[in-house]
Amino acid sequence: MGDVGTFEYWKVGERIRALRIERGMSQADLAARANISLPQISDIELGKTRMFLPTFVKLVEAFQVSADSLLRPDIPQVNNMYSGELAEILDGCTAKEADAILKIVKELKETMIAQRNSTEE
Repeated sequence: MGDVGTFEYWKVGERIRALRIERGMSQADLAARANISLPQISDIELGKTRMFLPTFVKLVEAFQVSADSLLRPDIPQVNNMYSGELAEILDGCTAKEADAILKIVKELKETMIAQRNSTEE
């Protein structure tokens, strides 16, 4: 039973690493955003440590993703949740309207990230 638990921690760590790289973040960047030590980030990504729930929550918040996307990305509902919601929002829009909505969402995201980063300093 211990091997299964270790394997799952390794899988979650692998997903965290992949998301960090996808976002163009170094381990130091993620450590700073999540307020976790750099060695701990490394150990989590390698599956060497079993992280506690508060640590996991810090990582989820640092990435601004659903916990499900790191725990169970193979569940179709998780894979389609956000893209489905966005598709519903854009449904019935003209190309110009859809473009405007996407620009607003991108600007809002950048503003939120900048605001979060300024409050962390």
